[in-house]
Formats: sequence, C-alpha cells, structure tokens
Amino acid sequence: MEHITPFELNENLFSLLDKEWMLITARDPETKKINTMTASWGGFGILWNKPVAFVFIRPQRYTKEFAERAEGMTLSFFSEEYRDALKLCGRVSGRDCDKITEAGLTPMMIGERAAFAEARMVMSCRKLYADDLKESAFIDPALLSNYSAGDYHTMYIVEIEGILKK
Repeated sequence: MEHITPFELNENLFSLLDKEWMLITARDPETKKINTMTASWGGFGILWNKPVAFVFIRPQRYTKEFAERAEGMTLSFFSEEYRDALKLCGRVSGRDCDKITEAGLTPMMIGERAAFAEARMVMSCRKLYADDLKESAFIDPALLSNYSAGDYHTMYIVEIEGILKK
C-alpha cells in the first residue's frame, strides 16, 4: 500500500460513504481487542486547519465502547467484492460473535490503530472532538424520524493523519 496525504486523495468522498460504505475500526488500548462496524453516514472536510472526518456512532454499538477508549480509529474502504463482509459487519455485533473472522477480514496494524489488509484504502485518524447529538439541536424536526428509539449518535471529529491506498 502507498502512503498519501489527505490532500493527495483523488476520490469522490460522497460516493465513498453513500455507495461504498466504510468500516470504522477502533482498538482498546488496554485489552488490545479490536471491533469494527459498517457506516455510510459521515463527512469529510477542513476544520481547525486540519483535514478531518466526521464519524457518527450510535450508543448501543459495541464499536462505540472501543472508540471511547482509543485515541484514534481507522476508516477502511473496500472494493465491491467485499460488500457481503461489510453487510455482515453492519448486521451483527462483535459482542455476540467474532464478526471479523466471519467476514473473512485480516486485521493489520497501522501504528497502534487496527485496520484490514483487504481494504483498498485506509484513513488513519486521531480523535479531536466528540459530542452527542441532541434532540433540542435539530432544526429540521423531520430528521428526528431517524431516532425513534432516542438513540442519538455520538459525533466524533477525527483528524485524518494519513492514508494508505492500494
């Protein structure tokens, strides 16, 4: 894999999230265990003079526990041949099974952060900010239909420190 900076990335970021999806992966610094989840909501931009990603995780997701303890996370993107693996990682919980093995994915380390060897691109990210979305902050009340259970996402703003790309 080739190391590139976020400014060298030549990808349609909207398609990456909406069509290709991504795996958000975090590693517990004490236990060294990793967990991952599929996501198709998020964003990319410049904030605080840094290239950042906006990552959203619901409170009941097992990956949130890992994201809370870790100093960072990875965002992994795959070719279409891994669509079933991404579906599985979005459907089952790492609390209940070894979904990484079941998905046929091979963990690899980028420094202290975990990712997957099968990914076509991995963004290695450092957490900068986290906050829970709040019902009172929604300007468009129609969006609340995404939260019928009241399980508002935690938004993480993460600095994209580097990208590995095949």
